[in-house]
Amino acid sequence: MTASEPNAALTPIVGTLHALQVPIPYPMKTVTVLLDRPEDGPVTMIDTALDTPEAQAAITAGLKALGLGWGDVERAIITHHHPDHYGLAGVVEERGGADVQMLDVEIGRGERYWHLWEEWLPGHLKHMRDHGLPAESLEGMGADNRRGRDRVQPAQHVTPLREGQTATLAGRDWEVLWLPGHADGHLGLWNAEDSLLIAGDAILPRISPNIGLYAYTRPDPLGDYLQTLGKLEALNPAQAVVGHHGPVMSGVQARARELRGHHHERLDFIKAEAGREPRSAYDLSLAMFNRDLNVSGRRFALAETLAHAEHLRLLGQLYRTWQEEEGRWIYHA
Repeated sequence: MTASEPNAALTPIVGTLHALQVPIPYPMKTVTVLLDRPEDGPVTMIDTALDTPEAQAAITAGLKALGLGWGDVERAIITHHHPDHYGLAGVVEERGGADVQMLDVEIGRGERYWHLWEEWLPGHLKHMRDHGLPAESLEGMGADNRRGRDRVQPAQHVTPLREGQTATLAGRDWEVLWLPGHADGHLGLWNAEDSLLIAGDAILPRISPNIGLYAYTRPDPLGDYLQTLGKLEALNPAQAVVGHHGPVMSGVQARARELRGHHHERLDFIKAEAGREPRSAYDLSLAMFNRDLNVSGRRFALAETLAHAEHLRLLGQLYRTWQEEEGRWIYHA
């Protein structure tokens, strides 16, 4: 490796499976990309990072450290459609004809989003406006969405994986799991023999995965995520490979319980705030995330607040009414 090449330090995970920390221009700073060069079976990449020159250079170096190039990758398994995990899927597919695989639930919604982005953007922005986003913020949010889209090269063909199916990786059998919440079709891979979970962003050690309600998502992502946390508690893996702040974490069961408590605290907060003064989800988000946030951060804050408010509404603990003069939904206790 020359001085101009990025550090390609690979973290051994199990067998022939290695983790590579790839830079991304987000607060998390890196995303975990897994590389597997088995003695028998397809060369596999799990998640692909964002399409930036820095990410491409880091992955090139990681592949080189294993004696590989982009064209050697035969399979790419994507945990979920978010740009920092899916962004280079089309590049991996194009350079070596890799078979790009995702959970079937994710293909119909999240992955499709990148192909229909222009058509779906007006509905996405209307969804935010209907829940209180000020008109002056819409242009900035649209531009922020466009920057994200420019860093995604979607695959042309995606092979569906199904919950309960078995995938071979590092000479081992892994059960395909559906872990919704952070994304509708978030995929996990579980190896019971090693008590090892490839978790993506379903659970993270230092931050709470964003659980947001968007125009194209399932109606109750927080309810989905609380069930996912129960599934992770029951599995109780010895270790999990995570998308950020990893690559490996232990104490998954305790962390799942901690995150459940965190979300119940937020539910109590939203219910109390809506009871004190009926407000839009955007105004509630200003109370729950009471700090300066950039355009992207405020979008996540609104989506997460909305996920909590809608969960309470579906439970019958909040209700909402349409405020015609302002053109927005208002939540009441």
